[in-house]
Amino acid sequence: MSERPPLIADPDHVTAEWLTAVLRHGGAIDTDAAVTAFDASFIGTGQVGASVRYRLRYDRTVAGAPATVVAKFASRDENSANTGIATLTYETEIAFYRDLAHTVSISRPTCYFADIRSGTADVVLVMDDLAPAEQGDQIEGCTVEQAVLAVDEAAKLHGPRWGDPALGELAWLDRSTSEGVAGMLGMIWNAFVDRYRATLEPVTLEVGAEIADIAQALRAPTATPRTPVHADFRLDNMLFGTPAGGRPITVVDWQTVQLGVGPSDVAYFMGNAFDADVRRSCERDLLARYHRALVDDFGVADYPFDQCWTDYVRASYASLLMAVFASMMVGRTERGDRMFMAMANRSAQMVADLDAATVVKTGG
Repeated sequence: MSERPPLIADPDHVTAEWLTAVLRHGGAIDTDAAVTAFDASFIGTGQVGASVRYRLRYDRTVAGAPATVVAKFASRDENSANTGIATLTYETEIAFYRDLAHTVSISRPTCYFADIRSGTADVVLVMDDLAPAEQGDQIEGCTVEQAVLAVDEAAKLHGPRWGDPALGELAWLDRSTSEGVAGMLGMIWNAFVDRYRATLEPVTLEVGAEIADIAQALRAPTATPRTPVHADFRLDNMLFGTPAGGRPITVVDWQTVQLGVGPSDVAYFMGNAFDADVRRSCERDLLARYHRALVDDFGVADYPFDQCWTDYVRASYASLLMAVFASMMVGRTERGDRMFMAMANRSAQMVADLDAATVVKTGG
């Protein structure tokens, strides 16, 4: 591994020399190879990050050298960037690749370089380009076959470190002392409703209004061992392979990873990946598949399926809470509004279908 490159947090300041240093540092090219030129183009629709694809030209033919890489910077929208700083999302993603990624089995980008100036939006991640994989579409939803891939990857994230006491050494990972978004919902719920009332379903208005009454119960700890959870495990953060190539699925955007209850990621995904009729037809089978993977593939013990189901139901509020807070905190776009409304309305219907409020109030 070569000398560590300097932090460049502005895509306008990226140079061929810096890309050379990054790729040498990450082991993608030998120390005698060099990038001589590149073309750059913005990709994706991240809310708190901006991603750029670099098409690289080298000084000679370099076997195995990437033709393209993707670099992720902070959002260029000041409000969104400030949100990323305040919520530690930039610092969390750097820490995930530094401390945790190599210890779990989930399919994720290969990271060549990651750096941040703590407490600021000066951040960069340089990763392999996953093209021709296609980003999932939170608004359109996914097929049951794609959901199977996602659920399998959830188990590959949670299983390897399930209940591992060493996770307590990663101070950035444990957010158990924070207030939690459910407890703060009352601060912004009315503003959220005022902004989006025309596109909110009646069930969403009803479920959202009830959350304040059960906020304390939602924050109550459970007996289920904690494990790293993605905490924003949804289609827009997944890339799917195509007939042209690519991995079957890759999970991206590790800005919210934290200690939590594993089925919360599955509930978060299921609550906004489908319309209600499709979810109802497959959710129990998919959760059973996830549970079997934990037990059979990763040796998770003393965790019966009934407890897994209870944890799943308790977590069914997660994507509604994310939709409320994220929509009010990041830069507003037309697609962002449509995405957040899909999340809010689908997940609220899930809460109602599962009678989650009763499960939360009674402790299961």
